[in-house]
Amino acid sequence: MTPVTSIEGALRDALPAAAFRELEPRYLEEPRGRYKGQGGLLIAPGNTEEVSLAVKFAHAAGVPVVPYGGGTGLVGGQIAQDGIEPLIISLERMNAVRAIYPEENVLVAEAGCILQDLHTAVEKEDRLFPLSIAAKGSARIGGNLATNAGGLNVLRYGNARDLCLGLEVVMPNGDVWNGLTRLRKDNTGYDLRNLMIGSEGSLGIITAAALKLFPIPASEGTALFVVPSPEAATELLAMARSHMAEGISAFEIMHRQGWEFLQETMSELRLPYDEAPEWSVLTDVGLAKGLDPAEALETLFAEAFEAGIVTDGLIAQSEQQRTDLWNIRENIPEGNRRIGSISSHDISVPISRIPEFIREGNAAMAALGDVRVNCFGHLGDGNLHYNVFPAAGKSRADYEDLRPAVKSGVHDLVHAYNGSVSAEHGVGRLKVSDLEKYSDPVKLAALRAIKQALDPKGIMNPGVILRA
Repeated sequence: MTPVTSIEGALRDALPAAAFRELEPRYLEEPRGRYKGQGGLLIAPGNTEEVSLAVKFAHAAGVPVVPYGGGTGLVGGQIAQDGIEPLIISLERMNAVRAIYPEENVLVAEAGCILQDLHTAVEKEDRLFPLSIAAKGSARIGGNLATNAGGLNVLRYGNARDLCLGLEVVMPNGDVWNGLTRLRKDNTGYDLRNLMIGSEGSLGIITAAALKLFPIPASEGTALFVVPSPEAATELLAMARSHMAEGISAFEIMHRQGWEFLQETMSELRLPYDEAPEWSVLTDVGLAKGLDPAEALETLFAEAFEAGIVTDGLIAQSEQQRTDLWNIRENIPEGNRRIGSISSHDISVPISRIPEFIREGNAAMAALGDVRVNCFGHLGDGNLHYNVFPAAGKSRADYEDLRPAVKSGVHDLVHAYNGSVSAEHGVGRLKVSDLEKYSDPVKLAALRAIKQALDPKGIMNPGVILRA
């Protein structure tokens, strides 16, 4: 490939001055500090036409292109740490809500819109966009779609893929695919929308999206249940579904270790128990008019307590209490970051096998050395964040020699359980070798064929998902 300096002059002649940005350190870093970008030329186009023009220059010259959203990705997809310095295209200036159609339950937004801003915009129309992740205050919707983000409400509303109707995408040759349809039924050939979602910028740059909205539930409730074990948590999930069916919006399992990390690193948080419970479940429900979520949660607690599935619990009595409870779950990733993991794993296994996986995984990690495991995540859809940390008083630097064994131990076990080593964060650059190791060979060959067909020069985010 050709260095980006070969097209810099042409880009400066063709694009307005506002499109150029100083390459600040934040564009070359990622949250976990595992990757460091080597440089490049950064531009922030103001519209799709400018993105298209820039990619056409890059395609003609064979210059690598790295799309950049909010920089919150956890698998290195936004950072090119080796190879030829790329053209980095940030979508931050493309942050307009183009239209809201309340009667259709549709939002059309540009890729640079921050997720939290979309929540605020549609709430004014008495609508809900349910995608919610811990980084919602800085993550951008284009990146959410490019990685098929999951988050807290997948149980009820699905992943980012399930929330998207249409896309506008700049292809690797600079052409614009105008697929920004608001249709819910369109059987006209291969589904390019779903091909682009989850492609992590390796097949094109998402510049806008038509997204599904939902009515805001008439009444909502939140409860924290203390459970004796992961087995009890899965039984509680089944019981909750039998009580409230699709009214369950979120169902999160948390281990004591996550609470203790918060106590250690974020003492300002309000925690409802002085001593962290060994296991707990945080659930959110949203019900239709005429139904009382507090009453439904009380009935669920009573039945579960009688069955020995829960031992204690709290039902939020105010919006502040709801916020305080959710602050626990949403700040666990930040607590983890401040402690510093040896190896973090975004995995999924069949829900019924989660308790068995946790037991076997914990035993395997203990056999490797003196470590702490923080297991938490979206029990309702089988997605766990299974992260391994140094013993108290030590740092992850003391365990660098152990990191490969930890990672392969967890991922081998996930594979044995017919799970996935990437549940919601994507493959990025971090898990390319894992994809090669664990994927069905026919699938892997198809992925390579698609990449070659759409991006024969290999300029789009080289090294992401597939080895460059």
